[in-house]
Parts: sequence; C-alpha cells; structure tokens
Amino acid sequence: MPGSTQSSASSPLVEANFDGLVGPTHNYAGLSYGNVASTTNTGTTSRPRAAALQGIAKMRRVMALGVPQGVLPPHERPHLPTLRALGFAGGDAALLEAARTADPNGVLLAQVSSASAMWTANAATVAPSIDTADYRTHLLTANLVSMFHRSIEHPTTMRVLSAIFANTARFTVHPALPSSPALGDEGAANHTRLFDDTSTGGQDSPGLHIFVYGASNADKSAPRPKKFPARQTLEASRAAARLLTLDPKRTLFVQQNPDAVDAGVFHNDVIAVGSGRVLLYHQHAFADERATLDAIAALLPSLVPVRISADEVPLAEVVTSYLFNSQLLALNPDRYTLVAPIEAEQSPRVKAAIDRLLADTANPIREVVYLDVRESMRNGGGPACLRLRVPLTEGDLKAVNPACIMDERKLNALEAWVTAHYPEELTPADLADPTLLRESRDALDALTRLLELGNVYVFQGGK
Repeated sequence: MPGSTQSSASSPLVEANFDGLVGPTHNYAGLSYGNVASTTNTGTTSRPRAAALQGIAKMRRVMALGVPQGVLPPHERPHLPTLRALGFAGGDAALLEAARTADPNGVLLAQVSSASAMWTANAATVAPSIDTADYRTHLLTANLVSMFHRSIEHPTTMRVLSAIFANTARFTVHPALPSSPALGDEGAANHTRLFDDTSTGGQDSPGLHIFVYGASNADKSAPRPKKFPARQTLEASRAAARLLTLDPKRTLFVQQNPDAVDAGVFHNDVIAVGSGRVLLYHQHAFADERATLDAIAALLPSLVPVRISADEVPLAEVVTSYLFNSQLLALNPDRYTLVAPIEAEQSPRVKAAIDRLLADTANPIREVVYLDVRESMRNGGGPACLRLRVPLTEGDLKAVNPACIMDERKLNALEAWVTAHYPEELTPADLADPTLLRESRDALDALTRLLELGNVYVFQGGK
C-alpha cells in the first residue's frame, strides 16, 4: 500500500530541486491577473540575461547547501504554433507581423512570448515512490488553464519531464488534466508534502500530502474570491491525488482563504511553505486555520506549525516581500534553512518576523539565506516559484537524465550559454522582431544538446 517501505528501494530519500531556467524572451507584460507583482511592472524594460544569471546563482547557492540541483529548460518562445492555431499564416516573420498588426496593444505577442515556464513550481505535482501505490515517482503535468499564456505550456513541459525522467521503471509522467476551468491545476504551487523527519524512518517516512484549492465547482455555497480568480479547483486536486496514486488516508484537501486570493495571493506558495514536519504559514493562509491545523496534526503528530500573524506582517506585505515564497529546506531535523528573496530582508517588518522565528527554539528553522532574484520577483515569482521539488531515492536520482543534474562545471557551462545567447535588455516592441525568434531558437537548440534532451521543441521536430 502507499506509504509502505519498498524493500528494494534505495535510501535515504532526498529532495532534489529542479529549477527553471529563465528564457531569453523574459519580459514584463503583466499577463497574470491576480498576481500583483506581475501587473505592477507591466511594460517596463526587462533584463533577460541578468534574470537567467540570477537564477543560476540561486541554483549554485542552494546546491552548496547540500541539495541535489536539477534544471528544466526554457520553452520555445515566441510560440508560433499557437499563432498558427489562432488562424495566422505565413512564414515566421510574417506570423509575428500579423500578430502585431492584429493586436497593436501587444498583448497577443506578449502571451506567446512569455517566459513564465521558468516558474517550475507550476510545472507539475510530484509524489515520491515511497508514497505511491506502484512505488514509482509520479509527476502530473499541470494544465495551467486559468491564464492563456500559461495554458500553452503543458505539451512542452510533458516532453521535457519525459526526457529528464525517462526511466519508466522508476518514473511515471502524466499528461495534464483536461483543459477546463473546472479542472484548473497549477501544480506544486498548491501542494505540500510533509513528513516526520524525527522518526526512525527520517527522510524515508511516509508523506502527508496537502492540496490547497481556491474554489470548488460542486459546492457553490462555499466561499470564493470576489476579485481575482481561484486558479486551483478542488476537483483538480482530487484528480491529481488519484493519478499520483496517493493513499487517501494520508491526503488532505484544504481551501485557501478567499480574502488572501483577493489580496494578490494567487497560489498557496505565496502564503505558506512546508517541508519535513514544519509548516510556515500566515494567519490568513487557509479558509479555516484551526480546522486545517487540527487535520494536519491528526495525521502528523510531530507537526511544528510556525505562524506569522497579520499584525506582524499584513497581507499586502506578504505579497510585496514574498516571504512565504521562500524555499524551506529540511536538510537536518534540528536545523532547517529558509532561502528567502532579498526583498524579505529589506522589509523591516518581514525581517523582524524572520529574526523572531530564527530565535524561537520551539521550531527548527535556524538559518536564513537571502538571495537576489529581483528579475523574477518583478514578474511575480520568488525563489520557491523557480523550483520544482522532486523527492528521490538514491536509485531514482541515478536514473534521472544525468546531464540535467547540476555540478559546478555544468553551472559554469549554463552561465556561458546565457552570456553567449541572451539579450541584455528587452522591450515589449522587441517581441515582434524575427531576429529575437531566431536567436532564441539557436539558444534552445544549443541547450538541448548541452542537457542531452533530444528534440523537445516543435521547431526541432518535437511532437
């Protein structure tokens, strides 16, 4: 049954982080309604090269903490197959010009040029082999239907995941749920796996899977956000749990606070983060705080809830600082590390809250690392948005495409690749330039060889 220890499984289980590389068309189009940081910077000049290098620097720092570090490539952008599906015709340059002419405000070109696939917390939901019925690691590709520019990602995401986790004896990569708003699935950004790292099983202890949803289609009487969309549905979360073959007795479905969604908390990972036995959360994270904590504690008696109140950090500052979009690393049962955006350090209230929890011996969070990912933050994604957590056994890790598991040499090669191929600055008008398309394709073609991914892009013949 799920949660049992497989005698042939390698141990211990380790949590690898697969970060998304920021793409060469990284731009500020403000496409993500409900993401306040994204819309605030609409139309400003972006810095794709700096953004990608910041992401690589984050990978290097997290890897130095002892975390296995993987990488997911950017997507093909501008995505011309989408323009063709919308009725535009002609060669590449003609397609771009037709899209620009049809929509002089530039929204359509921005949508098909978005580099949002860099936020791999939305790429998939993951269940490790120790928790699944068939003892395989399962990855469910997210459909991201709530935003058009993200809804076009899942075919490429599945090809990429299938190329990295290609060993079908150990991994199952699922296609996205049907593309319906009723089944809106935003991936791991609304999923948390907790476990008792103080037990005899340690890292190999069975996990408790918590799915946080924004609204239910079936229960019309339940509270819903009034201003911004609820991107994750209860129905999608339940389908995800079934496909991941999780034990229903160790799976919880919890509603996000609708008022938090309306304040700009578009995903649960903007207001709560958990790892091991620790749940760091804001007072307004859940629709019913007490019931949520009681349900988790009933299944995980060792739970350490770390609460930050609205008096300490108001919701508006939760959104601007992205405190909870930090990576919480359970590398040692007695010493957890918080990897936070530098904006959290620069906010006096948030910095004071972090200092308080570091000084509080009732929880094991003992260290904070502040990192500069400003280019991602300006587009609405912090350190945790940039990574997909994939718990793996030693044998699983060895079965992953080795070219995608980073070391210092490979990170240096990625930095050289970015420096050679990425524009230093990008304006909205640049998205219509066919030169950007050609240079981006050249970059991605080189990257697929570097990461030994094969032809995962449509322009390479990927299906």
